[in-house]
Amino acid sequence: MNPRGRRNKGRRPIKKEDPHRINQNIRIPQIRLVGDNVEQGVYETREALKIAQDQELDLVEISPKADPPVCRIIDYKKFLYQQKKKQKEIKNKTVKVVVKEIRFGPNTDDHDFNFKLNHAKKFLEEGAKVKAYVFFKGRTIVFKDRGEILLLKFAQELEEIGKVEMLPKMEGKKMNMMIAPKVLKK
Repeated sequence: MNPRGRRNKGRRPIKKEDPHRINQNIRIPQIRLVGDNVEQGVYETREALKIAQDQELDLVEISPKADPPVCRIIDYKKFLYQQKKKQKEIKNKTVKVVVKEIRFGPNTDDHDFNFKLNHAKKFLEEGAKVKAYVFFKGRTIVFKDRGEILLLKFAQELEEIGKVEMLPKMEGKKMNMMIAPKVLKK
């Protein structure tokens, strides 16, 4: 199957294009050559290719938009491997923010409040953000003040382990509030 998930019924195999032009694919008359074991400067492409072949390496176009384009003499497969490795490291370092939602009604009683509060504490300790909201159904919209008081009480209870990112704010039939975990000092 090809990259799009379709069958390739007896046709030519689909070949991925290299992200860089290498060796004979560089068709510009002059290039700027950089890299190790090379005197940097502007060279004729043929001359740069010969230098690369003498070192048994590849001539790779690194910056095609420069004037003249910048090329480097390197082992192309090794270069691709190192780039892939860097991308993977960057991906692993990014922090994925998880947002957990907790829903209240404007008339939530103490037992339900404490139950949801314990869940919120657990979420914040795990490093997730908590989006607490009061959903006003039907005529309960007249109890906006109760909803705001409930959310502020919720934030006050979580003061030690979380900080309020967004104060209670009405959006349609919901009153939202965001709480982020506090960064604990080691």
